[in-house]
Amino acid sequence: MIGLTLVERWPEWLPQLLDGLWTSVQLTAAFLALGLPLGLGLAVALSSRIRAVRNAAIVVVEAGRAVPVLVLLYLVYFGLPDLDLRLGAFVSATIAIGFSFGAYTSEVFKAGIAAVARGQREAAQALGLTHRQELRLVVLPQAIRIVIPPILGWAVIFFQATSLAFAIAVPELLSRSYTIGASTFRFLSVLLLAALLYAAVSIPASLAIDHLDRRRGPLT
Repeated sequence: MIGLTLVERWPEWLPQLLDGLWTSVQLTAAFLALGLPLGLGLAVALSSRIRAVRNAAIVVVEAGRAVPVLVLLYLVYFGLPDLDLRLGAFVSATIAIGFSFGAYTSEVFKAGIAAVARGQREAAQALGLTHRQELRLVVLPQAIRIVIPPILGWAVIFFQATSLAFAIAVPELLSRSYTIGASTFRFLSVLLLAALLYAAVSIPASLAIDHLDRRRGPLT
């Protein structure tokens, strides 16, 4: 009977929660569009031969990794208006989560760049390629292939972190769940359904990443 009580209103709530899940997915796509180029750019800067560029990248990366995502959300959404810069909740969440994602994944990209065989670099230099051409044509294509599985793993983790956007009123999955719980006082039931929806995305994605990693094989 307890189990039936928990699930009896799920069909009624499911459409609202699916709308929230769709918002979470859209937010994930948005922060990836920002965070992936940022992470790659920071990785290139971290690998730079110019000390000033390298040090500046280190500061940005350490700031992004040291400050919790929730604090970044508050800084962007509530702090920037003090500078006369007002952003919507969705845009603020995209910037905050994307910045944190870029900071964390920069180390993954950096490791991928370092994993490219030295002989590949020497061959590029022997062909007379500039350092920029060497990165663009030789190093980065191989590095990106190396880092795809771990980057996707971070994407799944940060997809789950979109639930923090509830704090600035983005109508994502957790926000919709809390609204339903506050009006029905059935928090256990609705949050259990929300957890299952998060799992329905995260578990298949994680399994697909593991499968991709096994099939990728070694670089040649």
